[in-house]
Amino acid sequence: MMARSRYGIYLLLVILVNGSVCTPSFGADVSTSEVSRVEVVLAHHYRTRHAELKQEFAQAGFPNVHFQFARMGQPPQNIGLGRDVPADKARAAIQLALKYNLGVTILLPERLFPPRFVTIASSNYDDTVEYPITQETLVKLGDPELTTEAFHRFYRDLTSVVIHPKRGY
Repeated sequence: MMARSRYGIYLLLVILVNGSVCTPSFGADVSTSEVSRVEVVLAHHYRTRHAELKQEFAQAGFPNVHFQFARMGQPPQNIGLGRDVPADKARAAIQLALKYNLGVTILLPERLFPPRFVTIASSNYDDTVEYPITQETLVKLGDPELTTEAFHRFYRDLTSVVIHPKRGY
């Protein structure tokens, strides 16, 4: 009994003197998706192309995409990006919005979304959080030279000005 406790004390001293402690690392090499979820509302005529759309979004790096289809009319031309969406994925989302939603004319502020979330053509927001964007500014957002930090700084600048509501609230 005494030999075992002496062995434990020696082992503890060796660890303390050596300065290295073995710690188990569970899930050390876990890769997470860069974008956790993409929600898209599309015009009704895209309903029959669901599988094709899902594949195209997956090829663009969005494996977790959920579609809704408007019953009538064209969904709003907006896009919202979470604060941790990489710039290349944000640019890909903008390109997909341009292709399938006939444009992007409104930005939704990143403070409304989870960090790695993308929404395209959401009708869940009113004009108090909709920031109009010009084509020239959209082209600047699409600049591949923008790092993720620079992209989000620019995006925040575009979506942090005070908006005066069009109607009285």
